[in-house]
This record gives sequence, structure tokens and C-alpha cells, in this order.
Amino acid sequence: MESPKPRVLILCTGNSARSQMAEGLLRAAMHGQVAVFSAGTKPTTVRPEAIAVMAELGIDISGHRSKHVDELSADRFDYVITVCGAADGDCPVFPNAPRRIHWNVPDPAAVEGNLEKRLEAFRRISDALADSLDRFARANLR
Repeated sequence: MESPKPRVLILCTGNSARSQMAEGLLRAAMHGQVAVFSAGTKPTTVRPEAIAVMAELGIDISGHRSKHVDELSADRFDYVITVCGAADGDCPVFPNAPRRIHWNVPDPAAVEGNLEKRLEAFRRISDALADSLDRFARANLR
């Protein structure tokens, strides 16, 4: 019998940028070997800059929606990764998640300016997330 896929939940406050990009990046990197989810403590909408930057990498998150963490509170996760300080502090206890990891990732949605300046901020955060996720996957998922 095949063992179940590891399950990873990525949390931030708005579930609009960092956690959405991380979900897309990890799902693409793991080629279906991991079940990846994202949610927020105060969800809003997925930022168009996040969708655009992921599309540049060939990752389609245009169908994603921001979800409240309560939608997933009954689920089992092997890892819960928080990507902002507010989500780390507000994260509910997941009794079925043996490992909780925190990365304090700057919010690209906080960058103001023209579209190119905002996209550049999203690209920097995407690169940083990709590096962290690669280290995480090598240490825990492969």
C-alpha cells in the first residue's frame, strides 16, 4: 500500500501573496509528491502581482483563492509553515501537525510605487521563498 503524501500548510495573514506564491512554488517543485495548501488568518484576495510573477516562472496560481485558516483547521498536516510574524502569532494550534516552521518573509504587497517596482518586490520574495522551500524540501520531503 502506498504511503500518503506529506501534507504542507503555508500560512500568512492575507493569503494574498507570500503563502500563495509559496504554495505554487512548492507544488511545482515537488511534482505532485506533496499535498500543498495555503491559508490566511485574515484572508483577502490573491494579488495580481503574485499571479503575474508566478506566471513568469510557468506556475499558474490564477485559480487560487484566499482561504481562512479555519477552513483547514480539521485537516491533518505534517508541516505548518508560517511566512509572516502576524500569522505566526495568530496561528491556531494544529494538533495533527507535528512540525511547525516559521519564516519571517517581508510582505511584497507593502511595496508602493509603479507596477514594475511592485513586480520587482514580488520577484525578490518569490526568489527568497524558492530558496527556503528548496532547503525545506531537501531536509524534510525527499
